[in-house]
Amino acid sequence: MTSEPEAVVNLKPDIDDLVPSEASPQHSVGDSVNEPSFPKVLRRRLDNFFFDQNISPKGDRTMWVKIALGLAVLAGSLIALYTLNPASWKFVVVYLLGGLAQTFLLLNIAHDSNHNAISSVRSVNRVLNYVFDVCGINSYMWRILHHRGHHSCINLYGEDDALTGRRIFRFTPHESRARWQRFQHIYALFFYALFSLDYVFLRDFESFFFPSHGYLKRTKHPAREYAILFAGKGLYLTYMIVLPVVLLGKSPLLIALAFVLTHIIIGLTVSLVFQTTHTVDSTYFPSSRGEFDNGVYHIFATTADYATSNPVVSWFAGGLNHHIVHHLCPFVCHTHYIPLTRIVKETAEEYGVPYRQHPTMSRAIRHHLILLKRLGREA
Repeated sequence: MTSEPEAVVNLKPDIDDLVPSEASPQHSVGDSVNEPSFPKVLRRRLDNFFFDQNISPKGDRTMWVKIALGLAVLAGSLIALYTLNPASWKFVVVYLLGGLAQTFLLLNIAHDSNHNAISSVRSVNRVLNYVFDVCGINSYMWRILHHRGHHSCINLYGEDDALTGRRIFRFTPHESRARWQRFQHIYALFFYALFSLDYVFLRDFESFFFPSHGYLKRTKHPAREYAILFAGKGLYLTYMIVLPVVLLGKSPLLIALAFVLTHIIIGLTVSLVFQTTHTVDSTYFPSSRGEFDNGVYHIFATTADYATSNPVVSWFAGGLNHHIVHHLCPFVCHTHYIPLTRIVKETAEEYGVPYRQHPTMSRAIRHHLILLKRLGREA
């Protein structure tokens, strides 16, 4: 064991190999003498947790069990479909089981690997990051949008990709309001159900070929990433749609129904897991990056946790309900989040820093819809 704990608090997005260097965030946690005491103490306590416990911040045994379980359920559902060829409703049930496995893999495995949080060996994370592509979403573009387009600019209008409502939604008070958005709290769940379908068929292609963000326009994507984009989409649509029709002789209508139902599950689940962490009625929407003296205060103002005392939610949501810790320690595996959240809560209370949380996920969803209703009616 070394004499110094490994730094786990790091606000710099790991995208130097993806986008131009000017995209780096302005705020990070350092050890300068002028640093506010709360960020400095919080960093030391989070770092010391791993040092004192003599454990790695990367994936532990629980994480590798989750990886094996998620991949086994997905593979098992596909094997069952193509070997047993169940009839009608039984086929849909097994197909939806595969959809649940995809949801679990996206939240638990793909997201952590995207942050190089599973293993200290980068190649291991890169391989596991292809789970995105197996689930129909381009891993390369997700990494850019999530790191540069979210972690470096939380709740900043015009920069945070998570606030892109395509004029269907108004997620921030800094965006102009459209008349139809007064109903956005009513139609929100319908459009959230289309979230993953949007990524599979539209969003990835738009980001590659018709980018709206400046950092995407400045980025020259490697030729291999274009190849992976089309190969990944082709693979996904082949095993999800084409093969069941060609090999199993299933009705295209039945396959379309099963496919849409699968993505309703994926879309609703992933959308609500993420939307309830930043766009709720208690979080803040800064007008600029320079509004906070330190990036830690930015995170606490713009992020909310939920159901942190519920181990079932934490297990299935990939720890994303412990979202403040995730933004403080993005390179730490989510299986460590529960004790780290306790440290965050205690330190925030000690220094009088507001810690935003909801006791249940349903309460967090309610407060997300309250924000949508307010933003839809206020100018």
